[in-house]
Amino acid sequence: MGVFRFLFFLSQVILINLVSFISSNEMIDYFCNYTRSNTYQTNRDTLLNSLSTRTNGYGYSSSSEGVNTDTVYAMALCRADVEPDTCRECISSATALLGSCPDGKAPTGWPEYDPDDMEGIVWYDYCMVRYSRKAMEGVMAVDPRVFRWSVQKNATSVEAFKDALRNLLMNDLRVRAAKGGTRRKFDSGYAPGPDNIPIYAFTQCTPDLSKQQCEDCLQQAIEDIPKCCGFGPVGGRVLKPSCNFRYENASFLGVIPDAESESGDGMSSVESLQYDFDTVSAATDNFSDVNKLGQGGFGVVYKGKLLNGQKVAVKRLAQGSHQGDTEFRNEVLLVAKLQHRNLVRLIGFCLEGTERLLIYEFVPNSSLDKFLFDPNRRDQMDWAKRSKIIGGVARGLVYLHEDSRLRIIHRDLKASNVLLDGEMNPKVADFGMARLFGVDQTQAIVSRIAGTHGYIAPEYMMHRQLSVKSDVFSFGVLVLEILSGHQNNCFRAEQNMEDDPTNLISYAWRSWREGTTSNLIDPTLRANSSPASEMMRYIHIGLLCVQENVARRPTMGSVVVMLSSSSITLSVPSKPGFFFPGINSEVPRVNGDSSRVNESTQSVNEASITELYPR
Repeated sequence: MGVFRFLFFLSQVILINLVSFISSNEMIDYFCNYTRSNTYQTNRDTLLNSLSTRTNGYGYSSSSEGVNTDTVYAMALCRADVEPDTCRECISSATALLGSCPDGKAPTGWPEYDPDDMEGIVWYDYCMVRYSRKAMEGVMAVDPRVFRWSVQKNATSVEAFKDALRNLLMNDLRVRAAKGGTRRKFDSGYAPGPDNIPIYAFTQCTPDLSKQQCEDCLQQAIEDIPKCCGFGPVGGRVLKPSCNFRYENASFLGVIPDAESESGDGMSSVESLQYDFDTVSAATDNFSDVNKLGQGGFGVVYKGKLLNGQKVAVKRLAQGSHQGDTEFRNEVLLVAKLQHRNLVRLIGFCLEGTERLLIYEFVPNSSLDKFLFDPNRRDQMDWAKRSKIIGGVARGLVYLHEDSRLRIIHRDLKASNVLLDGEMNPKVADFGMARLFGVDQTQAIVSRIAGTHGYIAPEYMMHRQLSVKSDVFSFGVLVLEILSGHQNNCFRAEQNMEDDPTNLISYAWRSWREGTTSNLIDPTLRANSSPASEMMRYIHIGLLCVQENVARRPTMGSVVVMLSSSSITLSVPSKPGFFFPGINSEVPRVNGDSSRVNESTQSVNEASITELYPR
């Protein structure tokens, strides 16, 4: 069967599955042909294996491999709200599936296919990947198609629901998505439906299409709604190779980063992040005490729920800040640009009169210290959870130090500033003390010290020398705390060792030198037959991070590699920088300054804005 017949059969295919939509990244459907073991297959595998690394910052990639009849073309597109790391992971999963298609999979109802056609496509919730022996850049493809609808609920006023949906999709989102540039073409929106049913919708095209092609592709997709969903269900989607749309009666998107301008300056309008005070007040039930999550030196944090149903944490900053409105907006925009799965996400802000509000994603499991240092909850933290948290925090710091367009030193990494989502994934929070470095800047002498006792690197506390290695030191303390279940600051009191003044760092170092390191491990971990060798390796890495010699501390990038590979030989740690027992809240005076260290060790969703300094 030739190419034209192949396309004819594909155009007749309608796949209908009754499934409930979920937010996780699940594979939706795929088609692929068996590919003979030849040069084309080799080219295909090479191209698919590299596709995720070729994806730009907008979640799109289009590449080719080979020459003449052995040329393979491939394309990948991520949903617009997906973070770069998640996008790359989704594309990697999709290419692995297509690359391992052993016997081919034809669309349902397709009686036969020709292996020589050698094409494939897979849709995940977060991405789409396709390959072909035909060039696809700038070519609108509307087959094969996948239809899905939600079984959660049906509209009672079908005609009214249909009119509202078609108007939103056809007249608004379709046109606006098509106006996107050559990097991204998408739009999302909301419309009130009948019977108090809200309609949230999203449209997207591959950015290689022209404006007219995108409009035409989405129009065909929208016209497929009667075949897909009959306008009855209040949720549905149509997926095509070149475009897709989805609608639901509840918000299903994450935060969609503002598209960078075509000039690449990356400074999109901050107004898109701004909420009015009445909206935020309503979300928190007028800042009710019932919704109060916590309080710190920077303000009070409240649980809230936006009109689209999204749960948020609202931080109401303490009044009295001398910062100007323009500076506040610029700092908010800066933090909003930090997009990583292991960093708490800023959704928006409010600035009205004396009110300064920060709106963050809601992280349901509070902070790590609530589990780690509570004897009644510590046993919930098995080694699988603890090692996942250590790895996630490390990756978040690598992003801040190396992978983002900005270099950020957090300066206050501690267990209470590590938030845990519903699956106990860690998110580094509270950027109220963070310091912005130039891309090529490695260290600075600061005029003011910030941080929390027990986590501050000695060179920073004593000599005001700040660098990425300052965060590495704090990370090392956190690793030792996670392994032991005890705070560095309170270790002596908790261990009832009044006759031997010490702290967790010095106790870990002494245990290492005496060959009794296993005594440091939390008894709940030892009781659950956790892998002793792996835990000992993590302690070893923690001691490397807290070395007094700054140059000997690893970078966070090296730490991630050491955590993920047991085959790498670790160097022998040298003496750590010790936290000074008995020190009060006063930072040692340096050149007459008596700045104080923030002593707060409790936080619930208390991320704040980045503190900027001249480069």
